[in-house]
Amino acid sequence: MLDLRTIRDHAAAIGERLGTKVSDADVTGVLAVDRRRRDLVAEVESLKNQRNVASKELGRKKKNGEDTAGDQVTLRELGDRIKDLDQEVRDVEVTLNDALLRLPNLPHESAPVGSGEADNLLIRTHGSPGEFDFEPKPHWDIGEALGILDFERAARMSGSGFAMLMGEGARLQRALIRFMLDVHTREHGYLEVAPPYLVNDAAMTGTGQLPKMAEDMYRADADGLWLIPTAEVPVTNYYREEVIDDPLPVYLTAHTPCFRREAGAAGRDTRGMIRVHQFEKVEMVKFVDPESSYRELETLVADAEDILQRLGLCYRVVELCTSDLSFAAAKCYDIELWAAGQQRWLEVSSCSNFEDFQARRANIRFRDESGKTKFVHTLNGSGVALPRLIVAILENFQQADGSVVIPEAIRHYMDGQQRIG
Repeated sequence: MLDLRTIRDHAAAIGERLGTKVSDADVTGVLAVDRRRRDLVAEVESLKNQRNVASKELGRKKKNGEDTAGDQVTLRELGDRIKDLDQEVRDVEVTLNDALLRLPNLPHESAPVGSGEADNLLIRTHGSPGEFDFEPKPHWDIGEALGILDFERAARMSGSGFAMLMGEGARLQRALIRFMLDVHTREHGYLEVAPPYLVNDAAMTGTGQLPKMAEDMYRADADGLWLIPTAEVPVTNYYREEVIDDPLPVYLTAHTPCFRREAGAAGRDTRGMIRVHQFEKVEMVKFVDPESSYRELETLVADAEDILQRLGLCYRVVELCTSDLSFAAAKCYDIELWAAGQQRWLEVSSCSNFEDFQARRANIRFRDESGKTKFVHTLNGSGVALPRLIVAILENFQQADGSVVIPEAIRHYMDGQQRIG
């Protein structure tokens, strides 16, 4: 959530910056509702002063035995008007809060201004796409031939956009999860947590999924809870409505399933595991001092890159332009894996700095050196998402005989197994 006072003081500049991110940021509407609220509050305070004066006059007249009928009518009328205005103030405050919640975060000044994917900046590439002496296959053909992916039965029970990992495919996923959690906790300094997979409206609002993106989420209507779209939601809300007593920075990591109503472009990403409604992911979340948050963003990216480097995968890091930034992000890097079977790059991690945007919504604070409470800066990144990681392993390490070489970094999680075949 953006600071209302800052919006008042810098409305034109904020409107211009938000305009590089989205086309429907209604800064003018927010200010109009804010002015209405302030006018109502001023009117209420004026009426309350009038009531105090009238009440004193009524007391004086009663003491002197004077007629007070007219004063009592005036006091009742003032009381009724104040009651009506108090309710109107509450209604306007709800409207104002909703309008503020719908404003996206400001892009950081260093984020490249752009109108789409073509304006994203390539930061670096690690490794190079492998060369094959045969025509590499896409993962859906590889997985089905090996008996480790089953899309037909998953669709039969759940519809399109779901997949089943079978046998060594499920074992590969489990090995990757253990590997990533071990690296993040033992070497990168994260504390592993196992959060709930269902959260309430307040948690979803705190990280920015509500109210803007409700249609992209799955809701358990009977309980009023939401299936988490990412572990970012419950892990970030760990400190909701708190002043963090732990020394900053705080690093948390979690493995969870994720549930999203993914809607790819027509005819694109509909095959295989590229865009699915349920998937596994290892997430990294940071709570940091505002002074260090952009340095922390770079180390967050490095932590995700380390996973891919150890697996021997070719990837690239791309900085997102303003229009490609998520609703809550001020700055974001995407990490994309090369998929040889499809001859394309696939995003496997987004590492974002939200500054104090989420902290304001969730009221997460810390004490600075002087003891003053301030909003913390939050960051998160995938460390990493499993479906596209598995896709990259299957497609880049496939062999001419149809088998797939298991990356050396995870073989001991698979009892030394070197190939799936």
